[in-house]
Amino acid sequence: QVQLVESGGGLVQAGGSLRLSCAASGRTFRYAMGWFRQAPGNERELVAAINWSGSNTYYEDSVRGRFTISRDSAKNTVYLQMNSLKPEDTAVYYCNADWALSISTYWGQGTPVSVSS
Repeated sequence: QVQLVESGGGLVQAGGSLRLSCAASGRTFRYAMGWFRQAPGNERELVAAINWSGSNTYYEDSVRGRFTISRDSAKNTVYLQMNSLKPEDTAVYYCNADWALSISTYWGQGTPVSVSS
């Protein structure tokens, strides 16, 4: 079983930065990690993902070049560095852990991000 706890969300002006953290507990061997977001009235979308070793990453087109996903194996934590934030980035951000192409998948509780114009 894997437990995920996100933190680091908050209120920020457009152009500002935030760093989200996802602290994982339990067995996380060879889990891919991802960040999703969901705005009111919209479906949840994948923002960024990183494989178990950290050697490969994926970014949704709208955040590529602004966001960076990383993981620290010593702290068992995944980060999402968000720079040049835009109002359209406003959403609740969720951490996800995935093993063996969704044979096992886990979600955090979410952390809200609000970007003002």
